Amino acid sequence: MTIFTKQKLTFEQFLEQCSEEGLYELVDGEVEVRSTRNHDDIANFILSAFNDEIKRLNLNYVVKNTAVFKTITAKGTEQGRKPDVSVIDKDVWCSNRSAYSALEEPIQLTIEVTSTNWEDDYIDKLDEYQRLGITEYWLVDYLAIDLREYLGNPKVPAVFVFLLDAEEKYQRTQFRDSERIISRTFPELSLTAEQILTA
Repeated sequence: MTIFTKQKLTFEQFLEQCSEEGLYELVDGEVEVRSTRNHDDIANFILSAFNDEIKRLNLNYVVKNTAVFKTITAKGTEQGRKPDVSVIDKDVWCSNRSAYSALEEPIQLTIEVTSTNWEDDYIDKLDEYQRLGITEYWLVDYLAIDLREYLGNPKVPAVFVFLLDAEEKYQRTQFRDSERIISRTFPELSLTAEQILTA
């Protein structure tokens, strides 16, 4: 009997094979892609709102939905993550514009819109983004698919904002319905949880 195993990719192989498309992530050595239209609509709504805020206040950020950056798991595995929305310091982004390589330094803010792989967003990415030192992480659970301990009973869609504290640990705040999202990166942002969740 012959057993075939799928060869796992290294981070460098992942970049070589998937650098231009910007649609993929490297998770445990395998390339993954996931996205529904509803998922994309929410991400694009946020991206547009952030761009408006950057222009309005002349902030030194760029907003991308194709940026890939390298994270490290607790076990030391290199991952290639592509958040649904990334807010990056403009100087960092422009420092090597012709590069296909992933960013390796922490970015200002990252957003994941949950889907059926919600454990990745709530557990794995949360740990990896905290480990990398990303200042602000939003998790948009428009499907209300996380545990009742987070979403309540009955489960209600929510936006979670995780902010790094002085000990480099995330502190979580939950926003629902007409509550205005409080962001460290965009303190004047005027968006409610409902606007995001129903985009």
